[in-house]
Amino acid sequence: MKKLLLLLLYMPIILMSQQTMYDSLFHDGSYREYITYVPDSYNQSISSPLVFNLHGRTSNAYQQMWYGDFRSIADTSSFIIVHPQGLLDNTGVTHWNIGQSSVDDIGFIESLYQKLILKYSIDLDKVYSVGMSNGGYMSYYLSCSMSNKIAAIASVTGAMSQYTETICNPTHPTPVMEIHGTADSTVPFNSIISGLEYWRDYNNCSSTADTTVIPDLVVADWSTVEHIIYANGDNDVTTELFKVIGGGHSWPGSNFSSGVTNYDINASVEIWKFFSRYDINGLIGTNVSIDNKTKKDKILVKITDILGRETNITKNTLLLYIYNDGTVEKIINLDK
Repeated sequence: MKKLLLLLLYMPIILMSQQTMYDSLFHDGSYREYITYVPDSYNQSISSPLVFNLHGRTSNAYQQMWYGDFRSIADTSSFIIVHPQGLLDNTGVTHWNIGQSSVDDIGFIESLYQKLILKYSIDLDKVYSVGMSNGGYMSYYLSCSMSNKIAAIASVTGAMSQYTETICNPTHPTPVMEIHGTADSTVPFNSIISGLEYWRDYNNCSSTADTTVIPDLVVADWSTVEHIIYANGDNDVTTELFKVIGGGHSWPGSNFSSGVTNYDINASVEIWKFFSRYDINGLIGTNVSIDNKTKKDKILVKITDILGRETNITKNTLLLYIYNDGTVEKIINLDK
């Protein structure tokens, strides 16, 4: 994550037609920063869903906005994204407090929620949280501590901590999705099992999962994916896992690859498809449409270097990913 931050420091800060707003609020003796993304499609007369997108430990809001990027999806699906900024822990790195520090992050997120619903037209039944690593842990924490406000959560490379399980007192069946690599050395795969079982049981889902093998579209990413679903929960909610076999501590589909990153799925697309099926009262629909310009609906044709020569994934090198719809993405695959 630190190498990714260094890369992003050289990228220009783009305000995207005044859609990306940097702001802060004063809470518990500190100014707490956050970045809000409002799509062009936002209409004050229509209530929009809200997604909290939480960075990992040592990372920051700006980095998460690019790394776990939902903005192109928000443009077509019309939801607002807020990227809160964590404070430093006692080791001097940014974090979210899930019981290991004295920072009042729950109070901060509550205050931010109140500020946003006053400023924008937010559908209060469609507020979601997602996070990377420590941000995923925090999303689980929010599903317990802000259960009356959070409709569904997703975690990428995070987990539900034992402390969160101990204090959890949810008020409604909560759809939960985890996306996790089996080769994750930062948050080991086995650490997610207890939390998924907690939500499977609390949601009263089937004890037996349905498993779908995702087509291995990008062989060169050295990983494959299984989609595991515990269905038939109360209010028709599900508890789900995208098991990235061979995947590392990374966000599948990200334009910024770090370690083994899977490209058979796009985590951001899968998460929004999941969120948009539910509000705080449960299932609202199963036919979810996302604009066909998003990466999930593209087929990777080839990878080339900047001279147009076809190549395989190469570390620390700018590569061009060319898709069947004619779009090209610039991606740098960083060493761990």
